[in-house]
Amino acid sequence: MLYARAFRNDSLFNKCYDGIYIKLNGVLYMLKTLYIVLLILLIATPLFSASAADVPQSGASAPDFSLPNQEGKNVSLKQYRGKWVVLYFYPKDFTTGCSIEAHNFQGDIKKYIEKNAVVVGISVDTVDSHKSFCTKDGLDFTLLSDAQHTISDTYGSVMTFMGYTLAARNTFLIDPKGIIRKVYIKVNPSSHSSDVLADLDHLRKNTGK
Repeated sequence: MLYARAFRNDSLFNKCYDGIYIKLNGVLYMLKTLYIVLLILLIATPLFSASAADVPQSGASAPDFSLPNQEGKNVSLKQYRGKWVVLYFYPKDFTTGCSIEAHNFQGDIKKYIEKNAVVVGISVDTVDSHKSFCTKDGLDFTLLSDAQHTISDTYGSVMTFMGYTLAARNTFLIDPKGIIRKVYIKVNPSSHSSDVLADLDHLRKNTGK
C-alpha cells in the first residue's frame, strides 16, 4: 500500500518535473532565437551599409562620366544629350535582385525607346563580367564597368558588404539637357522599371521633351 502511494507520488512528481522542463525548454528556445536575431541586427549594420549624403539631387546637373561598356568601348553621359537617360546603379551581376531589375528593364526596353529614353546600368563589375551577364540574361542595353567605383562615389551610390565596395541600388532619371529630374534611392527591383516609366511619362508631359 505504501509502495503504491509512493509510486503514485513519484509519477506525479515526474509529470510536474516534465512539465516544468518542457516550459523551460520553450523559454530557452525563445531566448536563443531572440539572441540570434539581435546578433544578426548588430552584425548587419557594419557589413551592409550605404550613404546617401552625397547623392546628387533633382534639379542638379548630372555628373558626366566615361566608362567602358560590356564591349570594352568607352561611353560618356554627353553622348546621350537629346535623350532621357535612366542611369541605374546596381550591386552585382548575376545576383537575384540585379537580374530581376535588369530583366524588367529589358522587357520594357521598347517602351523606353518610344519615349526617347535609354537605359544605362553601372556596377563595379568588370567588363568581362558585364559581357557574360548580358549574354546569359539576354540584355542588349548598356552596362558600364565602374571597377574603381569612382562614378558610383560621385553619384553617392556606394555601399559596403562584408568588406567589399559595391554600387548601391539607386537610379537617376536624367533629362535630354543633362539635368537630374528624379532620384530613386534603394529601389525595389521588381517594380522599379514600371515606376520609372510612369515618372517618365509625367515628366515628359510637364517639360514637353
